[in-house]
Amino acid sequence: MLTLLLAANRTKKRGQCSDYKITLNVPGNQVFIDEKDVEQLLVKAMDGKIKGQAVSTFNLHKLEQMLEKNTWVENAELYFDNREVLHITITEKEPVGRVFTSTGNSFYIDASGKRMPLSTKLSAKLPVFTGFPEVNKLRSQDSALLKAVTNTASFIFNDPFWIAQVAQIDISDKGTFEMIPVVGNHVVRLGNSENIDQKFHRLFIFYQQVLSKTGFDKYKVIDVQYKGQVVASKQAGNIKVDGDQYRKTVEKLIRQSHEMTNETAPPELGKYDLQADSAMAPVPELKEIENNKPVKSDDNKASNPNPLKSFTPAKAEEKKENKTKAKEEKKVPKAVMPKKETNDETNEVHN
Repeated sequence: MLTLLLAANRTKKRGQCSDYKITLNVPGNQVFIDEKDVEQLLVKAMDGKIKGQAVSTFNLHKLEQMLEKNTWVENAELYFDNREVLHITITEKEPVGRVFTSTGNSFYIDASGKRMPLSTKLSAKLPVFTGFPEVNKLRSQDSALLKAVTNTASFIFNDPFWIAQVAQIDISDKGTFEMIPVVGNHVVRLGNSENIDQKFHRLFIFYQQVLSKTGFDKYKVIDVQYKGQVVASKQAGNIKVDGDQYRKTVEKLIRQSHEMTNETAPPELGKYDLQADSAMAPVPELKEIENNKPVKSDDNKASNPNPLKSFTPAKAEEKKENKTKAKEEKKVPKAVMPKKETNDETNEVHN
């Protein structure tokens, strides 16, 4: 009798949801939807409790579609095991950027460019873009701009160094990008999002080969939007910056980026040549050397009345040593006065 009662009880309960288990797959470490949120969505969809409901009342396909309509759900999978336990697996969407409109409104974007509202649970650490047009419905040019923002945001978000170095990116009236760094008092002109990885690579090389050696207070604008070159303009004012601390901070960021990506050595730097104007030096330029030959100043005489003088960091160091050596050779003991030369025609005296 006991065996029959137990068998009857199992038969009665068979076909009912005995329990449920929720699993969250979170791409990063930022959780925008939790188990309680998923549970509430399921309870609402089932018009009551989940446990104890007949398995036949669960339309798993429709429940998956309902869950995927949620802003933070990328994918939902539901199934029952042989013990009538309902398994719910949720893959969370991951925002890659935060966009501020020209009127101050804000929203997230995911890797596909879909707009997402802000979360009440947390404020994600993401690349920030400012100056996006305030429109209720995206026009064709707005959609193209949002795609460019998504492309740039995705690159920054997935690079440990740049996610730490990029403070924000301002969108100009022409739809081009200007980057404001965390470390530095300069603006980086990126242009559009085409070849954005190459533009940031050139900037990275400029940080390593130039700014980390000469100090970070020399330039106000760094332009990397043109293929194969970096154009840097000197600061207009005397902004006081601790050059040594500046250099150490960026070097620390570089080391951290290598450690986070398990790199054993910095990337291939290539060969670049730094050009500086011989008089005012308002627009130094970093160009790739072709065929291992330095850029000659003669190449610029036809188009530039004030030709650029080419030098590399190594040449600059050598030049500095030669100046020091020459200065030491010209030293005269204080007790000995140099001879004076007299010009008979002008009666001028030269030391």
